[in-house]
Amino acid sequence: MRSTLPALVFDLDGTLSDPAVGIGRSLNHALQAIGFPPIAESQVSRYIGPPLDHTFRAITGTDSPDVVEALVARYRERYADVGYAENVLYAGMPEAIAGLAGRGLVLGVCTSKRVDFAEKILQMFGLRSHFAFVDGGEIGVDKVQQLRRLLADGRIDGGASMIGDRAVDVVAAKRNGLRSIGVLWGHGSVEELEGAGADAILTHVAELGRLGGDHPAHIL
Repeated sequence: MRSTLPALVFDLDGTLSDPAVGIGRSLNHALQAIGFPPIAESQVSRYIGPPLDHTFRAITGTDSPDVVEALVARYRERYADVGYAENVLYAGMPEAIAGLAGRGLVLGVCTSKRVDFAEKILQMFGLRSHFAFVDGGEIGVDKVQQLRRLLADGRIDGGASMIGDRAVDVVAAKRNGLRSIGVLWGHGSVEELEGAGADAILTHVAELGRLGGDHPAHIL
């Protein structure tokens, strides 16, 4: 039976797992293949979260759709092969997600990552069965549009919460009238999340167990 409680919609990168190694290596694989200099390891974190085309425009400064398309294609070559697996699940996450699902909450994933990559990662970590849906992004489609589509399709309703580590997650939730919950174990800072207007901010994975309740207003 479907839960009557509001859905909890999770970002993937920086929220459920840390993809920094695979993303960093795949970004540099693409940049060097197209003739751009690689970025330093210390720069990778800032590019985790936004859509891939936005990331390559920010790194290279190019406005050429053809160049961006070529960069995305080369990135995905490596990411599909090994990059997706260069990924670490945050400590305590399996228990937290299993606990929420065990309480009958509807869980979903909304990520800027392509849906087939997201599915592979969740399967790799043994988490896929806990999520009612996995929604992935594509070039030209941002998370605001993704959440709007989930609402229009009836996968979630206006009581849902978006949980993520970056401002893009908070902004997408707010623009769709949803509650936004920031997390600090990923790649965003408290300043970024507060600046975007997060309704609540979690510091530790164990705090995920406080989500949900008997009334739509009871999130934390």
